[in-house]
Amino acid sequence: MPPPPLQTVIAFIWDFDSTLIVGNQQDALFEHYGVDPQTFWAEVEALPAFHRERGEIISRDTAYLVHLLTYVEAGVLPGLDNARLRELGGRLCPSPGIPEFLAYTRRRVAENPALASAGIVVEHYAVSTGLLPMIEGSPIAPYLDGIWANTLLEHTALPGYLHGAAAWGSRRITRQGLVVDGTTKTRAIFEINKGTNRDPAIDVNAPLPEEQRRVPFSQMIYVADGFSDVPAFALLNDRGGRTFGVYPAAPAGGRSRAEDLHEQGRIQGMAEADFRPGTAAYRWLVECLDGVAGEVLAARRRGAPEAPRSPGCS
Repeated sequence: MPPPPLQTVIAFIWDFDSTLIVGNQQDALFEHYGVDPQTFWAEVEALPAFHRERGEIISRDTAYLVHLLTYVEAGVLPGLDNARLRELGGRLCPSPGIPEFLAYTRRRVAENPALASAGIVVEHYAVSTGLLPMIEGSPIAPYLDGIWANTLLEHTALPGYLHGAAAWGSRRITRQGLVVDGTTKTRAIFEINKGTNRDPAIDVNAPLPEEQRRVPFSQMIYVADGFSDVPAFALLNDRGGRTFGVYPAAPAGGRSRAEDLHEQGRIQGMAEADFRPGTAAYRWLVECLDGVAGEVLAARRRGAPEAPRSPGCS
């Protein structure tokens, strides 16, 4: 049996839209093709009722993916493929202070002799209901250690393809691949926790003792803006992690949503999605980082397998 992991990783887990970037990533797509985003999202909002009236069920969290593919099929987004999505990802606007904050948190730990000598490091992950190729093409991608997001397929494995039948490629996206919704985000957290993302031989559904897990929940800091993150917030609140809600400078409704989450006890802190030095989000998250790092260091000095649970940062 391999030795247990040192459990010296502190993991920031980020939502993407309206958290690491300003607004929705799909805005760059709609602008490129001249699509009215308000019309698209109004149609998406009405999709569950549309299908319910016809005796069908559609997931509210991922209905937009279905409608996006319908737009492609209808010729509204001609020739849209993954390469174009990656290209459009380069047009996304990072939130203030991003990606500098991601690099700074790594340096803050790496340049502390006590923390560095104990092997403590910072990692950053994006877990999003957005589109993987757009995130991969964004200016933030080089600063991330892993990404969970929706994928769209251009190729189809036709019946008999294992026996030589030709696979079909359309040169445009035609089907959903990996689907990430609010519940799937919790699976991503478990994959980070158990180290499945680093060692695919580890089955995320198999039992694994806490001392054998790569990143304890108490060493995770989850930052997000929406109700699709409620399952993830709940998971980490229950298991000693830190949860932080952010909202955009505009529109004003974003702050109201974060306030609701805070009043309901779903997040431990909240601030505008501005991560420049001196801002409320910067101060809260750096304080959390220092607190978690101190706990990990103390645990390492005691020889304990993992850092103890502690309340969220103020």
